Amino acid sequence: MKTLYFVLSLLTLQLFSSFKTSDACEYAGSNIGYVKTQTELALGDNDLNKAKFITYRAIKAIYKLRKQLNECGCEQAVINIEESHFHLKKATKATSLQGARILLNEAYSKTVASLEAIEKHQLHENSGLSEAIAMNNFENPENVILPVFNLEKDDLHVMIDDSLIPYEESLQKVVDSVDCTSARTFAQRIFKICEQELLKPDLSEGKKYYNLKTQEITANALKKLGDCGSPNTR
Repeated sequence: MKTLYFVLSLLTLQLFSSFKTSDACEYAGSNIGYVKTQTELALGDNDLNKAKFITYRAIKAIYKLRKQLNECGCEQAVINIEESHFHLKKATKATSLQGARILLNEAYSKTVASLEAIEKHQLHENSGLSEAIAMNNFENPENVILPVFNLEKDDLHVMIDDSLIPYEESLQKVVDSVDCTSARTFAQRIFKICEQELLKPDLSEGKKYYNLKTQEITANALKKLGDCGSPNTR
């Protein structure tokens, strides 16, 4: 068991020293997810001052993700997150917990709408890409014109996807063999570290992708673990 935790500790350190690249919409979606999480926490807190403190974290995250949203090009997501930002700022000035919650609920609704807008935007972009490929195949059956990709970027994706395989396998061992509460605590810690890393404005494209994919792997593990307090959980 000690050996397993030692290996996982080494993997945790490695998570933030490698490089990857990814799409701006994915980064923005992940960071809006953080805003959503913080807003939920603020809504659930019964202390007005603590709720305001958590709300400030959500506001700070919005400042950091604006560039990503602009690069993503989803105007509706920008509109919704700015409306969320407006309500969050109002919530920090509320004089009662009830008043703050009304504003936080409005902010939460707009944040969810922003996430949905990005998802639709990505589906639309991918649909357009598929259509373009299909048209090129039809018009040029002997000389297919495919979208131009950065081969170095694709190579980097493959290389770092491969580098994450040991982490994914080790995390699965934790899910299978370690008690649920300990395994969940470990996975949540990794997930939160990735969340914080993705908020950094000066993070390289490679590190962004690495953290994003690590976050996805860890989220899958958390889903498998479920609620450790449930009678059906091991």
